[in-house]
Amino acid sequence: MENVSQNNELTSTLHLGLRSVVDASPQSALNALLSSLSEADKSAIDAVINGGPEKAMVVVHRGSNKGSRFLIAQEHTSIGRSPESEIFLDDVTVSRTHAVIERTSAGFALRDLGSLNGTYINNQSLKSSPLSCGDEIQIGKFHLIFISARNTK
Repeated sequence: MENVSQNNELTSTLHLGLRSVVDASPQSALNALLSSLSEADKSAIDAVINGGPEKAMVVVHRGSNKGSRFLIAQEHTSIGRSPESEIFLDDVTVSRTHAVIERTSAGFALRDLGSLNGTYINNQSLKSSPLSCGDEIQIGKFHLIFISARNTK
C-alpha cells in the first residue's frame, strides 16, 4: 500500500477593503468627507478645524456607522469592539481593545494595541503614527477621517 501524504492545513485570508486611490492625500480625504456632509455636520467639523490643539474628532467615513462623529478631548481615547471603548466600533473585524488615540506634545498619535487585523493610516499598516488632519484611519471595516486644528502652535 502506498503511503500518500495529505496536507490538511487550511489557510484563509481576510481582505479588509484596502483600496488604491489616485490622490490619497489627507487633504483630498478631508475634502471628500466635507462634500458629503450636511451644513450642520460641516459646522461641527469647522469648529474643530478652527479650534485649539486640545481637541480633535474622528468621523466614520465608511462603515455601518457612516457619519458618526467622536470628539477626542481626553489624553487617551480607546477604540474597539468593547462597549467600554470611547469609540465603539461594533463589528467582528475590530478587536475588543484595538487601538488608542493619544494626545502628545506634538498633537495626536494613533497606536495599535496588538489587534488581530491591524490598524491602517492612509492605507499603510502601522503600529504607531502621528496623526494629521485628514488622515484616513482604517480599523476593521471602518474608515475614519481624523480631524484636528489646522494651526496647533
